[in-house]
Amino acid sequence: MTGTTPGGRVLVAGSANVDFVVRAPHIPAPGETVLGGDLSIVPGGKGANQAVAAARAGGADTAMLLALGDDPSAGVLEDSLRSAGIRLHLVRSSRPTGAALITVSDGAENAITVAQGANDELAPEHLPALDGVAWLLLQLETPITTVAAYARAARAARVPVMLNAAPARALPAELLGLIDLLVVNEEELAAIVGKDGSIAERLARTGAAATVVTLGERGCCAVDGGTLISQAAFTVAAVDTTAAGDTFCGALGAALADGVDVPAALRRAAAAAALSATRPGAQTSIPTAAEVTAFLASTAEPDARALAAYCGMNE
Repeated sequence: MTGTTPGGRVLVAGSANVDFVVRAPHIPAPGETVLGGDLSIVPGGKGANQAVAAARAGGADTAMLLALGDDPSAGVLEDSLRSAGIRLHLVRSSRPTGAALITVSDGAENAITVAQGANDELAPEHLPALDGVAWLLLQLETPITTVAAYARAARAARVPVMLNAAPARALPAELLGLIDLLVVNEEELAAIVGKDGSIAERLARTGAAATVVTLGERGCCAVDGGTLISQAAFTVAAVDTTAAGDTFCGALGAALADGVDVPAALRRAAAAAALSATRPGAQTSIPTAAEVTAFLASTAEPDARALAAYCGMNE
């Protein structure tokens, strides 16, 4: 798999949430109360984060299909997306705008609970025409029937589809067969294909044309047309990993839409994700394309041998 027409447009169809974020010494255990810092209210949601990443970190011409309520939280998201230069296909819902409750630990880990709200109202008939779209980016914070309908429409229009299968859940084989690039973490990969075999073996049996698994501070591994690819993570001083995965997906989609091949696209996405982890917040943490380019120019390529071994690529 390679990218499509250089400069092609990215359409993100998915969730938008306002994030209510508290930093705390550690993630609370069940039944535990932890005293944290001040509350921050910032724009987020997997779909919206990925759209901002495609536009800002990837420099792509980006549009987004989303559903918002008629409430103050909606304005927070609209302002953030439009300020990133994203064109909006907006569905207005009577339900509240989606929200996420996020605890970020001093170790930069996070725990997230999402109230779907208006995101649940996004329906198959809301998908705009796909003329001129180079890649369609989807996630699983909207109804699965809607996600599948969008993937079918994209297949009919010959528009490649990236699905970030998050949050983790089992997926129907029909949907996976419509996906050109599946992006998962280890938990999400296990939900789709189980835990038997090496990571490389499991990547090969997802049913998608190509699959990438993100592995946090290790990096990412991919199977594309039978070819195994590894991209080690860049070393940074992480302060908040909240939107690192979304930044990775958005930057990856933008690179593919610009005609970049998969190994180079993974490298750029890994750099964007690393930079996002050095800053607090979700959309506010996403770097610009110029920052990603400068980072890659000034940073040595990380050694991927340990990563390849972890994924079972040396077997």
